Amino acid sequence: MSATICENQPHVLVFPYPAQGHSLALLDLAHQLSLRRIALTILVTPKNLPALDPLLIVHPTIETLVLPLPPHPKLPPGVENIRETGVRGNIAMINALSKLHDPIVQWFNSHANPPVAIISDFFLGWTQKLAARIRIPRICFFSNSVGSFSVTDYCWSNLNAVRSSPVVHFHELPKSPSFKQEHMPSVIRFFDESDPEKQMIRDGSIAIRSSWGLVFNSFDALEGDFLDHLREKMGHHRIYGVGPLNLFTLPESLERGKPDKDFHGCERDVLGWLEGCADESVLYVCFGMAVKVCEGDDGVPDSAELGKVIDESMNNVNGPQRVKVKEVRDKAVQAVSVDGSSSKNLDELVKELRLLCV
Repeated sequence: MSATICENQPHVLVFPYPAQGHSLALLDLAHQLSLRRIALTILVTPKNLPALDPLLIVHPTIETLVLPLPPHPKLPPGVENIRETGVRGNIAMINALSKLHDPIVQWFNSHANPPVAIISDFFLGWTQKLAARIRIPRICFFSNSVGSFSVTDYCWSNLNAVRSSPVVHFHELPKSPSFKQEHMPSVIRFFDESDPEKQMIRDGSIAIRSSWGLVFNSFDALEGDFLDHLREKMGHHRIYGVGPLNLFTLPESLERGKPDKDFHGCERDVLGWLEGCADESVLYVCFGMAVKVCEGDDGVPDSAELGKVIDESMNNVNGPQRVKVKEVRDKAVQAVSVDGSSSKNLDELVKELRLLCV
């Protein structure tokens, strides 16, 4: 490691999960923490190190801990990121990363100024045991919504009842949502207690409840009821909505991720096309890699009906969908303003981190 970490700053170990949908938001958080004078070490495997280059250029004092990814029989040699495997590689990747437990302990014990806390992705539930081993708090970071975590956490606590019900009712959650069985999280639907690797996933998910704090890439105006619910359930106040992190002002040199080498200029083509479109004339739809867009495993949406709904939504500027989108957009921008809820929650998180040095 090239730089010396100031002893008067809290030193935090940041451990992203190697998938862009997870790591980008956590690196955005790292940027905000570094701006607030938190000393950071970011743990990555060798092939994921280049993704840190933009952040390290802006914040040269950020350290890196580069550890080789332990091999796993279900991960092809040289694969170190989920974008190379798709979601089918998650279980193998999580289990492979868990083998870094001992190397991290060795690094911690040999460090002149070891971290006072670890911030790790919610997929890395095993880091709760790591944090207990080295006697520092673990802060769990979620790139997704508070509601999504609340649903999954309920499922792990009531696994048999959830998997045996055609419709699952979440009466204890805000607004008492309910979901059909086929719409439940796949990690719950396909859980196999006889598979030790899947059991490790469950154990890690349950361990999140023991985290010292939870940080969500969400904001009070969007999910305040779920954040309050979690604070009551967890029995402490260290539940923070700090998003949308990508809306905080970022320097131009801080590119969020790097285009895949296989894109061959597609990014420039898409941006050029967007620049030629009229304002508010483009609808962006992201289904992700594991989301069905209609009911039934083999279902296909009716293209004519789908087109009709989209056309009506886009052309009716005063329609309820457009109005709602603008309301949420304005609230998201307000959340990351100087006096916004997410900015205040970030400052509160930093205050709590500083108290760990006392």
